[in-house]
Amino acid sequence: MPPPETMYCAQQISIPPELPDILKQFTKAAIKTQPRDVLQWATDYFSALSKGQDLPVKERLEMPVATQKTDTGLTPGLLKILHKQLDTILALGNFSENINWMQFSALGCSALGGTITSALKHACEILTEDPEGGAAQIPFNTFQSLYTYLAHLDGEIPKEQIDSFLHSLEEQCQGGMVQPSNFTSLHSAEKSE
Repeated sequence: MPPPETMYCAQQISIPPELPDILKQFTKAAIKTQPRDVLQWATDYFSALSKGQDLPVKERLEMPVATQKTDTGLTPGLLKILHKQLDTILALGNFSENINWMQFSALGCSALGGTITSALKHACEILTEDPEGGAAQIPFNTFQSLYTYLAHLDGEIPKEQIDSFLHSLEEQCQGGMVQPSNFTSLHSAEKSE
């Protein structure tokens, strides 16, 4: 005869106060990351959590691949992760002499498709220190370098137009920071003239 099944009542079960928050954060991270192998990812997640390491979590939920993926396989979220990881590796390895990471990143933004303006919007969202959903500001000097590089690669934008655009933008920017609304409104105004 099997032993009787143990019955518990609410008074006998002690739930650690931090458990609901841990499970909530885990669930949010799983939804954002959309791991292919949930069990392996969960193992990695809780292992990193217990060791105080960076969690294997995407910063935000990517749009479904069918609506955002380009021929290159890049999405803005993947490029942002790539930027953060490779920027750190390049700095640690002292590789900056051989690779201009910002130009590489600008080409990645350009590979997402569209115009130079859309590439620069992606660059601002990827390079910003602002919180998710913020203004996506980057230093004017960084924007100037990226815009000049992409405009020269385009080959159809005269130097005078590049200089004029950057001069107008610099006058409009406050605190030496550029955000997408600065250059998209300026670019639209120039097109209508």
